[in-house]
Amino acid sequence: MKPRKPPALPQPLTDWLRGRGWDWFAHQLATFEAATAGRDVLLCAPTGAGKTLSGFLPALADLLANPQRTRGLHTLYVSPLKALAVDVHRNIGRPIAEMKLPVTHETRTGDTPSGKRQRQRVRPPDLLMTTPESLSLLISYDDAATTFAGLRFVIVDELHALMGSKRGDLLALALARLRTLAPQARFIGLSATIADPELARDWLCGPHGAIVRAPARVRPDIRILEPDARIPWAGHLARYAMPEIYQALTHSPMSIVFVNTRAQAELVFQTLWQMNERGLRIGLHHGSLEPALRRRVEERMAGGQLDCVVATSSLDLGIDWAEVALVVQVGAPKGVSRLLQRIGRSNHRLNEPSRALLVPTNRFEVLECQAALDAVAHRELDGTAVRTGGLDVLAQHIVGTACASPFDADRLYAEVRTAWPYSELSREDFDQTLRFVADGGYALKSYERYRRLALGEDGRWHLTAPAFARQYRLNVGTIVEAPMLKVKRRRQYLGMIEESFIEHLSHGDTFLFAGQVVQFEGLVDGVVMVSSTTADTARIPSYDGGKLPLSTHLARRVRELLQHPRQWRKLPDDVGAWLELQQQRSQLPGMDDLLVESFKRGNRFYTVAYPFAGRQAHQTLGFLVMRRLKRLDRRPLGFVASDYALVFWSMRRPGDLYELFSVELLGEELPDWLHDTPLLKRTFREVAVISGLVERQHPGHRKTGRQMSFSSDLIFDVLMRYEPQHVLIRAAYQEAMGGLIDVGRLSDVLNRVQGHIIVRELKAVSPLAVPLMLDIARESVARKDAGDWHLEELEHALLAEAGFEEGVPA
Repeated sequence: MKPRKPPALPQPLTDWLRGRGWDWFAHQLATFEAATAGRDVLLCAPTGAGKTLSGFLPALADLLANPQRTRGLHTLYVSPLKALAVDVHRNIGRPIAEMKLPVTHETRTGDTPSGKRQRQRVRPPDLLMTTPESLSLLISYDDAATTFAGLRFVIVDELHALMGSKRGDLLALALARLRTLAPQARFIGLSATIADPELARDWLCGPHGAIVRAPARVRPDIRILEPDARIPWAGHLARYAMPEIYQALTHSPMSIVFVNTRAQAELVFQTLWQMNERGLRIGLHHGSLEPALRRRVEERMAGGQLDCVVATSSLDLGIDWAEVALVVQVGAPKGVSRLLQRIGRSNHRLNEPSRALLVPTNRFEVLECQAALDAVAHRELDGTAVRTGGLDVLAQHIVGTACASPFDADRLYAEVRTAWPYSELSREDFDQTLRFVADGGYALKSYERYRRLALGEDGRWHLTAPAFARQYRLNVGTIVEAPMLKVKRRRQYLGMIEESFIEHLSHGDTFLFAGQVVQFEGLVDGVVMVSSTTADTARIPSYDGGKLPLSTHLARRVRELLQHPRQWRKLPDDVGAWLELQQQRSQLPGMDDLLVESFKRGNRFYTVAYPFAGRQAHQTLGFLVMRRLKRLDRRPLGFVASDYALVFWSMRRPGDLYELFSVELLGEELPDWLHDTPLLKRTFREVAVISGLVERQHPGHRKTGRQMSFSSDLIFDVLMRYEPQHVLIRAAYQEAMGGLIDVGRLSDVLNRVQGHIIVRELKAVSPLAVPLMLDIARESVARKDAGDWHLEELEHALLAEAGFEEGVPA
């Protein structure tokens, strides 16, 4: 039997494309052929390769071929960002409008008005652009089976950004439900930066899905900024480079300045605005800003009404602004894939090179930027992140399933196992999660508020009260941010800020927010009231969100760079001299060893280790080392961790450093440390919120962070005492070990370096340790509100001690 020949592309689509001077790419046709032949497909294509049109091509062709079909939801597009859903809606609207296609297309996100959301359930559009959270809501309604009955295509964009997160768990479960509701639907995955396409294909489509690979785009034009000023030893604010950054922006018709944290976005925006002598139109975009403000920036950027946007990862993915001529990355990129994703926003076309400028904020970041450049030149990507599905997310999904209709436990278990993150889920874990959803478990079953499900006479589980459906829909999602408060100036809401930051403010204090200096007036009904001010100094809010981890691949690239002095010619002269002096005074970290330096300064003993395992793993190592030193009566005083190294200090010599960094440290210190710190309680709070045990919102009001913490802490104490094996306690352990403290990565490092720990006893600080010593002083200065003069004096002294002849502050 001959294979069925896929239908030809409708002529209107081809005529429209050629009318714009384009033609179909081979990977677009291959995606179309696979999907129309009835196969799920993953398209791996670089930015600017027409991925979005590739994904929608089978859907548009099917709509054109069947003009008399019954109206209803035909294609579902899922993106990780609201901004991306809105942008895709705008972009796919152009061919629809220009070809006068009888196709309706709409977005559905958390920003969609309630009236429109209700209408979409009754009269859904042909094409719907949404997010994982909104999809979970859609499948939780009792008319979900009707809504998705005619679904033909499901497009998942930027797949790599979802696979390694709890949002990915939630999406995978929702997609498993869609396969049950709409078995005829074909799944199309899109991604620009997948290192392991087979794994990504299996995650979305299963092993029988097709993989289409587009050719690599033109090699990007990336360079590292070489400023007139010397590169700082420490810090993350890039003040030294702002004049050069501003000059680069003035020579580009449209630019995006990416930063790694929201606080950094505020500072960079404010600095550029203050030096804006040429009147550039500059916007600000990050996740804490009010949605209306973010949308206004997106619309102005798309309409060519801005010259530059300062943004965090809120604009990383997929935004198709071909007019962007330059991307500036302030701070090290932390990952090769992330860097390619960001610079792909520049010249968003396959046949034009992206232009990017990397701006390291300190000397270690110079090494990271150069390592990233080398990886891009060799077309390398970071490994694809995957995870085992969280039981708290499963609990949320079970509730959502019951909201739609009563379910049979055996069938739901089988369905859940078709979701890749839950493919190894045991029946025991499923049943324990189901029992928790039903009555809270052994320790909580006597409380009526936790009895959400009951087993009916027909053997199916159903909701015990409609109120639980309302509660689910108000609290759906897996993003549990730090407790936030709305910021309001007169009648205008500016965005959200962390509650912990506001707790330290007094009336009249100034801080930087939404790109301006504002004055704190007080808290009114849980809202932060601010006013405009003429003050030019401000406290900078420190957001927990947005701190990006250093990828394992890029860390290894940095180590490789350190091993090859010939490669140092690419580095600025002062950075190359820094590494050469390190070789003379101590040595450089090797590929598979652990360099540990120790020296005495004043009456304190300092130890510096260079695992290159990322900040989270180093912080965990620091806490464990502190605990061990305290037990040994070495009088530990503190530690500072960076992405590259850990430094700790004590009043007494730390003792046997080979033993201190043994693998046994994890088994002997980690369990007790976890129980003695608030970390597990913090993790449990997130798990409790996601699972529905603690609600973020009630009808009419939202709980404060303090209220949620109080509730979850009480429940945590009860469960630890009476039911320590409760499914949520286990979920909290799993989340803490994998995410917040990165034990897996730390364990890998410690196991790798056993027998390869190199200890150097030094008479003074090493050149490589100077930035870390300045980080210690910087934190001390911030706590004591001291002046910069203290840091300048210390820098001068440290450079002299480390062997720099000039001893002059950078």
